[in-house]
Amino acid sequence: MKKIEIESIGTIHTPFNDIEGMPIQTIGAKDIPGEIHVKDKFKEGLKDLNGFSYINILYNFHKINEYDLTVTPFLDNKKRGIFATRSPKRPNHIGSSIVKIDKIEDNIIYILNVDILDGTPLIDIKPYVPHLWEETIEKEDLKIGWFKDKHQNAKTQKSDDRFLSLSQLKKN
Repeated sequence: MKKIEIESIGTIHTPFNDIEGMPIQTIGAKDIPGEIHVKDKFKEGLKDLNGFSYINILYNFHKINEYDLTVTPFLDNKKRGIFATRSPKRPNHIGSSIVKIDKIEDNIIYILNVDILDGTPLIDIKPYVPHLWEETIEKEDLKIGWFKDKHQNAKTQKSDDRFLSLSQLKKN
């Protein structure tokens, strides 16, 4: 299998210095501010981004050192396959959030609705354009699996230490 190398394009700064107690999704992070500091060499790529309200950001779960193919997600008490969850303990440690742009100044994007740990390496930024997906999603056939009766709890559910490695737990 070919090894893939990805260079961080910046760093995400947030009020969350500890994984425990963070919102588990952006729906539970309403108006929580953060900043994306884009590296100078990628700053030109921000041109025209101020014409969008929201962005989809991809980032590295830099505090996760291992992965599990089955996990007990925050919104459930049953083990689920990792790809049927939004757990950070993924094989490639890649996270994704849709955040609101407050403003852009130079190489800093000020954002809202942040559910991300401070110091998180940024992998990519994509403008959020709902129209590109809305017509392809057939809402009458939409299934959301085990989230069906649990997704509404994401507004208030906070993270805990369940996805930290044993070595990280011993440090705390």
